[in-house]
Amino acid sequence: MTNSHNGINRQEIESTRGLKIALGIVLVMMVVEVVGGILSNSLALLGDAGHMFVDALALSLSLFALTLARRPATATRTYGFHRAEIMAALINGTILAIVAAFIFYNAYQRFLNPLEIHSGLMLVVAGLGLIANLAGILLLRRNRHVSLNIRAAFFHILGDTISSVGVIAAGIIIALTGWNYADPIIAIVIGIIILVGAVQLLRESSDILLEAVPKHIEMDKVTQTIKNVEGVNGIHDLHIWTITSGIFAMSAHVVVQDRMVSHTREILDTINRELAESFSITHTTLQLECGQGANCTEGLVCHLSRNNHTESNHHG
Repeated sequence: MTNSHNGINRQEIESTRGLKIALGIVLVMMVVEVVGGILSNSLALLGDAGHMFVDALALSLSLFALTLARRPATATRTYGFHRAEIMAALINGTILAIVAAFIFYNAYQRFLNPLEIHSGLMLVVAGLGLIANLAGILLLRRNRHVSLNIRAAFFHILGDTISSVGVIAAGIIIALTGWNYADPIIAIVIGIIILVGAVQLLRESSDILLEAVPKHIEMDKVTQTIKNVEGVNGIHDLHIWTITSGIFAMSAHVVVQDRMVSHTREILDTINRELAESFSITHTTLQLECGQGANCTEGLVCHLSRNNHTESNHHG
């Protein structure tokens, strides 16, 4: 079995530092926008403050998950705590969806009972929020592809930035025309943006937890790559999944030509090298078989049974 684990590298350290600074910025601006929203009667500003509150929770959760994921594997948690990152992303997506629903509800209430908006204060606070959010984006932008958790935090800050732009636009419209309905309309737009990000996070994290095949990997290409290795006659019971962001795993039964066990090392090394170079799969469990195995009649993908299902594995 080949196994590759990402330690505390430079990108992770930078990501953690960026998250801490971004969290501090978000907390300060959240307080400013709550006070400004109350004083100006702006739902869009309060909605943005609510989004920032969620962002503060999300960033805190992301920091906790990153710290937890660095803990080593144990006898009872053989993959370590890598999935903590995915659980955090799932929770973040759920919270974002709830915030979007809250904004939609309050926007509906504002259409029924519009309030006078103090656009001047609204614009000042929203402008400060925009500057703070842009700083947060710069902190997280470079490392947003390091993990799903960092990307979730980046989406939170990006959503806040768009929200701030929307609030500024609403403030300008109200200041020039006195049309207070611009405030709930912009709030709805903000809610839609938040909801889109939430759905994406929920879909990606759910796919990982359900051990779906990673999006960048095609099963047929993996199969053909393994079959092209000299000495391989076929493959079945193939599974490919994501342990956490950037760590992909695979298990399979590989049918090889009859030979001594000591002579299969080259086959395993070649398969693992091809999988790592072509598909970034670095964690493999391969069972070698001579001829067609008993489970091969169902085709490439195996059908699991809850009854007695045992295998004897040869790990390379």
